[in-house]
Amino acid sequence: MQAEQIRVAHAPAPGAPHRYRQYLVPAFALSVALALVAGLYLWNGRSRAPVAAAPAPPPPVKIKTVEVQRGDIEQTVVASGKLQLFRYADLGAPISGEISDVFVAVGDGVKAGKLLIKIAPNVSVARLEGNQAQLAGLRAGLAEQQAQLDFAQLQFKRQTQLKTDHATSDESFESSRAAMTAATARVEAIKARILETESATRDDDEARKHTEVKAPFSGTVVALTARPGQAVTAHQQAPALVRIADLSKLTVQARVAEIDVPHLHKGTSASFTTPGYPGKHWYGKVRQIVPVPADGSGEQGRDTFYNVLFEVGNANLQLMSGMSTQVSFVVAHAHDATILPVAALGKPDGDGLYSLKILDANQHPQRRRVRIGIRNQHQAQVLSGLTPGEQVVIDVPAAAPASNTPAAAGNRIAVNPVTHPTSH
Repeated sequence: MQAEQIRVAHAPAPGAPHRYRQYLVPAFALSVALALVAGLYLWNGRSRAPVAAAPAPPPPVKIKTVEVQRGDIEQTVVASGKLQLFRYADLGAPISGEISDVFVAVGDGVKAGKLLIKIAPNVSVARLEGNQAQLAGLRAGLAEQQAQLDFAQLQFKRQTQLKTDHATSDESFESSRAAMTAATARVEAIKARILETESATRDDDEARKHTEVKAPFSGTVVALTARPGQAVTAHQQAPALVRIADLSKLTVQARVAEIDVPHLHKGTSASFTTPGYPGKHWYGKVRQIVPVPADGSGEQGRDTFYNVLFEVGNANLQLMSGMSTQVSFVVAHAHDATILPVAALGKPDGDGLYSLKILDANQHPQRRRVRIGIRNQHQAQVLSGLTPGEQVVIDVPAAAPASNTPAAAGNRIAVNPVTHPTSH
């Protein structure tokens, strides 16, 4: 009986299936809605995730190049120097005396023969007149002694004839000969005194005439030590009273290093500039290479230099003695040559050739061996291996493969041919 009650308790009551179906449909709809919402959220999340960017292409490698050109090129030896006087004269006192007047000053231009200095001589008029009077007395004495000599000679000639005829004694013959010899000696002595007096008189007379110092040639007074009242001595060597110089031509004295001297010779072309006239050039040719070291060089471990001299025209007197100069000597020259900057060369190989990179038609660097001729600090002459217009690589980054990387435009360096300034 109890068992039956239990089964009745768990049995569905009448109308139960209808109630289960009523709750099952909404639950299923809710599950579907939740699934749709979850799917939509996941889809939106994936669409917002960052997308990895594609790798950007590497930027083109810029290659610096220079263009091979045509032009003139010079190989030079450079030295420093000074301008010096080319032609000058130091004038001293022609006589002893005292300077009475000075007619010029330093910097004055003078013509040949112009009076520069006047000197009052030490020779007095009384001395000159005394010498002249003494000379007159000597000449009178000479005439007297010459007459006595003539008489003595006549007497000796007569005694000689008598001696031949045995008509005179030996004593008379010897006496006449002695008298003639004595008369001859007196004449010679007076002649010597006359010569001495004449010389003294002539010197005094010339001294009175040469009281003026004149310019030996046209030029400029560049030094003057003479002062009025100054005592001077004839033909004194130093100091000179005045120095006259011709400034229309000057000498350039260049100090050239011993390593460069063998490249120079007489006639080598030279040019120079001076700080006072920037950009202006003067030209000349080597006149002399002094074969001894320049003063102060080659001693106590110092470098050895040699003085090289050449002249330059200075008609307008722009240049002055003592100006410093920067000199270039042309030791080699090539006209209308194939040239390129020395920055593109690098170091030569064992054969003396240079391995350069040249851009081909596809703008790819290719190796080529080049032979170089004369060169200077900026340019070099190409003897073989390059032609004008080709592009030579001078700077390739280490990370860039040189054989496959095209050159980017706009990185070429122009090289101008050598130009020569207008000669002055």
